[in-house]
Amino acid sequence: MERIIFAALVCLLASFGPARAEDKKPIRIGFGDSQTGSLAPIAKSGILATQIWADKINAAGGLLGRPVELVIYDVQSSPRNVAEVYTKLLDTDQVDIVMSGYATNIAVPGIPVAAAHNKLYLTVFTLAGNSKFHDPRVFTIMPTGPDPKPASSKGFFDIAMSLNPKPETVAFIGSDSVFAANQADGVRQNAAAAGIKVVYDQPYPASTRDLAPIVKAIQALKPDLIFAATYPTESAALLRAAQETGLKARLFGGTLVGLGAAGMKTQIGPLLNNVVLGQYWAPAPKLQYPGVMEFLKEYRERAKSAGTDPLGLYLPPFSYARMQVLEEAIKATNSLDDNKLADYIRDHTFKTVVGDIRFGKDGEWSEARMVWSQYQGVEGNSVGQFMNGERDIVLLPEFAKTGTLVTPYQAPAAE
Repeated sequence: MERIIFAALVCLLASFGPARAEDKKPIRIGFGDSQTGSLAPIAKSGILATQIWADKINAAGGLLGRPVELVIYDVQSSPRNVAEVYTKLLDTDQVDIVMSGYATNIAVPGIPVAAAHNKLYLTVFTLAGNSKFHDPRVFTIMPTGPDPKPASSKGFFDIAMSLNPKPETVAFIGSDSVFAANQADGVRQNAAAAGIKVVYDQPYPASTRDLAPIVKAIQALKPDLIFAATYPTESAALLRAAQETGLKARLFGGTLVGLGAAGMKTQIGPLLNNVVLGQYWAPAPKLQYPGVMEFLKEYRERAKSAGTDPLGLYLPPFSYARMQVLEEAIKATNSLDDNKLADYIRDHTFKTVVGDIRFGKDGEWSEARMVWSQYQGVEGNSVGQFMNGERDIVLLPEFAKTGTLVTPYQAPAAE
């Protein structure tokens, strides 16, 4: 009987011992992202990267001894849905941390909501999103540096100025949207600095899908350079319009969002050839930061069953890096207090799979680290040719260069 009583006491005392992480209230991290709509193929790859991070954290015992739970709502690729989603996350769900969904047009509408609740707001691929708000709790994972508008196109103009003779004119293609407007500001600044005349700069409605009339109007002006700032559906439409009209230019490219994802690559195939693209990272040998290739290996394995982008070269490493920043800040401050986290993030350098990150004014990176490359030798529509970046020739930065520029640009003939 004494043994039975002793065993019962041991069990009773154990029940009052330290609780396991999974028994504690989870740390809830919420965001609205594009699970459907035109941005979904890219956004879902970022969601998977975030889930990989959460799974690793929970397998290691959680954060602050608590499990991590992701609360995600679909904004359907529409900026109009963002404010409502973040109001729900903060007022109804009362999540501990909020982050943005993918892309400038989706992230920016969430800033005022987060600010009204005095919340930390970590964004990803948001071009100059905080430039009007100047909220000290907003940070972005995007390598456009402290002056993001001109930085997002500077490499294009640097490449252009290497041409002989020097280019004299440039046309800008972009929609009536926050992203394209910010890009247009940067193009104007870089063109003026280089002494290049902007001969076309007329935004089209964001709902436009047939860009052939615009391409024809630009072709008639015969600009030396053509810079485009387009979202995925527009990017595909633009390259098809270029083929349809037989577009020619000494240099053609820009920030054509979507070209980094497998779905777009396999969809348009050889139409990619000789397009100069501004990117945030490429798997060139000298850009393989510690941990990034290991992350890609795990991402690609899980992407098979998740049914998302099998390459993972565009958004996933940066989505994962965002979580690494948050993880370090929470562990270092031993807190979920938004102001403490923001202060820590502002004052420290973070080692991530996309390299060292330090933040500066308006939560932008303290230094620009854009990658400019040109698609060359694309044949057919197989995804395998893009797995290791062999068709994606890095032109800038110089230290990571993997090939030379092919010019002029001539759209492939229509079949």
